[in-house]
This record gives sequence, structure tokens and C-alpha cells, in this order.
Amino acid sequence: MTLGGLLKHLAWVEDYWCTHTLGGQSMPEPWASIDWSTAGEDWEWTSAAEDTGVELREQWARSVDRSRAVVDGLLAGDEETALSRTHGAWDGQAQVSLRWVLVHLVEEYARHNGHADLLREAVDGHTGE
Repeated sequence: MTLGGLLKHLAWVEDYWCTHTLGGQSMPEPWASIDWSTAGEDWEWTSAAEDTGVELREQWARSVDRSRAVVDGLLAGDEETALSRTHGAWDGQAQVSLRWVLVHLVEEYARHNGHADLLREAVDGHTGE
């Protein structure tokens, strides 16, 4: 696990849950052209070693911008309806709501912030509060 891998994974998470699942759009690049069956399901984690820090931050920022646009669009009307309306997830195997996705994103970021803190602690030896 690396900080770059974490950041690229979070970019994928943003695009999968917001752009694809909530927005109903195809996954954008670089995800769209990846053959996941040969690249492996951890491609975003491992391929981050080939990217610079600037590239990873820009990729994540673009993914977040797309997510915000989708969420803002969904919330433009009746918020309660938007929060509870379901969307197909996991290739149609389940239904999730905007509310569920937003909570899931908070959980995902919290979990990976903890991972980042463990990586930092391994480098500097200082424990968090």
C-alpha cells in the first residue's frame, strides 16, 4: 500500500460510485480502457507507481469534480426524493441510494485516511492522537 495507490484508488471510488452508479455514465479514462481481467482488480493500486504525485492529485481532483457535478445535479430538485431514489450498483446486482453512496464515501475516506496515517507513522515513528 502506498499513498499514491490510495489516491488513485479514491479517484476510482469517486468515479465508480458517483459518475457511473449515480450518474449512469460510462467510467471515464483511465478506467474505461483498462482490461480488468488481465490488469487485475488492484490495478489502480499497483499502477500508481508509474504516475507522479501531481498526476495522481490531478486525477483525483477531476474525479471529485465529476462526483460533485453528479451529486449537485441529483440534489437540484427535491432533495428527499433524490437522496432515497435507488440506482443500480455492482452491475445491477443491487440497488443503492444517493444517501447510501454518500455515507459509503465517508466510510471509504475515513478508512483510507487511517491507512495513510499508518503509513506516515511507519516513516516518522510518531503516533497520532
